[in-house]
Amino acid sequence: MQGSITRVGFVALRDFIGASLRRLGLPDPDALTVASLMAEADLQGSDGHGVIRLPQYARRIRAGGIKLRPDIRVLEERPGMALIDGDNGMGHLVMARAAELAVDKARTAGVAWVGARMSNHAGPASLYARKVLAHDMIGMYFAVGNANHLPPWGGMDMLLSTNPIAVAVPAGRQTPIVLDMATTVAAYGKVKAKAQRGETMPEGWMIDREGRPLTDPRRAEEGFLLPIGGYKGYGLALVFGLLAGTLNGAAMGKDVIDFNHDDASATNTGQAIVAIDVAAFGDLQAFKDRIDVLVNDLRQSRRMPHVERIWLPGEQSHAKRIEHHRDGIPISAPLLRSLDQLADDLRVKRLE
Repeated sequence: MQGSITRVGFVALRDFIGASLRRLGLPDPDALTVASLMAEADLQGSDGHGVIRLPQYARRIRAGGIKLRPDIRVLEERPGMALIDGDNGMGHLVMARAAELAVDKARTAGVAWVGARMSNHAGPASLYARKVLAHDMIGMYFAVGNANHLPPWGGMDMLLSTNPIAVAVPAGRQTPIVLDMATTVAAYGKVKAKAQRGETMPEGWMIDREGRPLTDPRRAEEGFLLPIGGYKGYGLALVFGLLAGTLNGAAMGKDVIDFNHDDASATNTGQAIVAIDVAAFGDLQAFKDRIDVLVNDLRQSRRMPHVERIWLPGEQSHAKRIEHHRDGIPISAPLLRSLDQLADDLRVKRLE
């Protein structure tokens, strides 16, 4: 215990999540897959998408909003693409399958695109781009968020979501470049995490319906998230939603189910993952060497006054992985109380 923060090991967190999911009815292999990905989210500092989501997943499973034993199957397939139906299973299972399929296809086709429909929330986007990265490939991921928090530019009706994207690029001696971002200034998971910890949001995350800054995350429903880069972020949210949702026959716009308030309805979440085999374009090591040179050029470039370091996408989450492996994953007191209640309800051992 450190103040109001408890630090737990990755294995302990994974095993707690896995035990809870098994008690909820997930088969052992599926529970382990989901638990590992959820714990990995917390390990890399994506605390709005990790174990904080477990009570919500439990509610949805109990309400019948998620199928425990889905038939995840390929609906359409060509050498460089596939469309899979997640059968309303846990999104982590659907996207783990999609990533594996994309990598397999990219080995032959060079580039492979796999879309998914009838999926669910799957945690941070970078988890799946990293799955492709592990095979010395470039991974790209797009998704339609599980609730609309963004109006069209200049509008008030929330018809778009945070629609996250991730791109992971292998490097040689340097840390891989891993971009993971919402098309809004902040992901809604960060708003939820701030609310649970009793913290305020910075100005610029949200505004109310009068256009005034909204900094109390407990009042989030009184306003909406702001897109990155103004109208350009709105455009990105729309386009990536079309690619991950509409193209796959998944929910988009008015059809998106707000899974924060509806535990029983299938969300028909749309996601897509792309695998690019670097070796299909030339020598893999030469590519990695060029990435290393570029990273060094960027990092060693002249800095503005009072700027101590120029960061590359993915470096801070990499640093958190190292820190959390060494010191434990931080769990706030409010989150721990929530998990203790869930553990008691499910009759599993509390997280220690």
